[in-house]
Amino acid sequence: MWEYLQRRPEKILVPLIEHIELVVITLVISLVIASFLSLLALRFPKLQAVFDRLFTIIYSIPSLALFVLMIPVTGLGQTTAIIVLTLYNQYLLIKNFTTGINEVDPSIVEAAKGIGMDFFQILTKVQIPLAKRSLFAGIRLAVVSTIGIGTIAASINAGGLGTLLFDGLRTMNLNKIYWGVLLSAGLAIVMNGLLKVVENKC
Repeated sequence: MWEYLQRRPEKILVPLIEHIELVVITLVISLVIASFLSLLALRFPKLQAVFDRLFTIIYSIPSLALFVLMIPVTGLGQTTAIIVLTLYNQYLLIKNFTTGINEVDPSIVEAAKGIGMDFFQILTKVQIPLAKRSLFAGIRLAVVSTIGIGTIAASINAGGLGTLLFDGLRTMNLNKIYWGVLLSAGLAIVMNGLLKVVENKC
């Protein structure tokens, strides 16, 4: 394994960088969309059930099938992977965001209303700080899910660590298989740990 890394470092580092890039871009887009949709769901509670049903259905579709369904629309490559991964993340993020906010003690919310706070003030100054654990849990789940499902995106030419796994399986190259597994699992563990540290410091 180490000899392979020393001889062909680009075969390992390029897929790793591609995978990190895929995860970061997907997470940023996912958070922006999920924050907006969660805000709508909290402002208009009937939408919460609609979003829940819609993204539960999407999340239940096998990832490879959803990739294939999107190819005629967006083609092969990273764009399709980002769209699919973002759709999956909405289920995890919106569910955790809205659940965390809704579980804040109603008496605290009423007290905030009583001193004249409006919806956005209550949300940003009361509910979000108190729902921090649930919000971070959603983000951590989305990151780990994106890293995992992102390996399958290599099957549609999106790059990433999946290329090591698929190439290794096709050619029976154990070095590529081991590095693909090690880096995929390691990246998920490291990112999960880093987010836990950030959560504890916030």
